[in-house]
Amino acid sequence: MRFRSGLIIAFIFAIAGSSCKQRGEKLIDEGEIHYTIEYMGDMGVVPKEYMPRNLIVSFKDDKILFDISAPFGSIGIYNLSNPKDEIYDTYISLLTLRYYYASKSGEINPGFESMKDIRINKTAKSAIICGFNCKNAEVTFPQTGDKVYNIWYTNEIKVKNPNVATPFNEIDGVLMSFFFFMGTAEMHFTAETVYKKEIPDKTFERRDKYLQVSREYINSFINKMGSL
Repeated sequence: MRFRSGLIIAFIFAIAGSSCKQRGEKLIDEGEIHYTIEYMGDMGVVPKEYMPRNLIVSFKDDKILFDISAPFGSIGIYNLSNPKDEIYDTYISLLTLRYYYASKSGEINPGFESMKDIRINKTAKSAIICGFNCKNAEVTFPQTGDKVYNIWYTNEIKVKNPNVATPFNEIDGVLMSFFFFMGTAEMHFTAETVYKKEIPDKTFERRDKYLQVSREYINSFINKMGSL
C-alpha cells in the first residue's frame, strides 16, 4: 500500500513539474508556440528584467513570424517570413524608433553574422517536448572549439521551411529548443506551450510605419541592442 501511494505521489509531481503544454492535436499547420528565453554570456549594463523574456512564434502553412518583445515598453525584434508574397523582413522597435530591412529570398536575416560559420550535425537522439516527438542536432562553431550546442526540432508541426531565413535553414522541422547569438548576448529558447489557433492573414503582411534601412544599419542596431 505504501509503495502504491509513493507511485501516485511521484506521478502527481511529474505532472505538476511539467512546464510544457500542448493545446491541440499534433500535425497542426496553424497556431502559436510560446518559448521562454534564457540569457547567457555578457549582457552588458541592461538589467535582465528589461530584456525580452519570451518568444512567440506564429505560423500558418509556410508563413511564420518570430516576435521577441520586452515585458514592457516598445522594445522588440520581429522576423517575418511570407514566401508567397516574397516577404522576408526584420523589424526593430526601440521606444519611438522603428526600422525594418527587407531581405531577399535565400538571404539570412540580419543579426546572425556571428553564426555564419555554423556547423550542424544531425544525430539519432530523440526527445518529447510539449507532447511532440523531437529530433536532435549538435551545433558547433570553429571559434568555440569543442563546445557543442544541442538543438531539438519536430516534424509534427506542419510548417514548410520554418527556418528558411535563419542560420538553422538546413533543419527541416520546427525548432523546439534552440539558441541565437545577438551581439554579445547568447539567447536560449525552450518551447513551453503550443497552441492550435487561427492566425489572421494580416499577421504575415508587411508592417507600415517602419522606416526601411540598409542591412548594415539594422545589423549595427541589433548588435547594440544585444550589447548595451
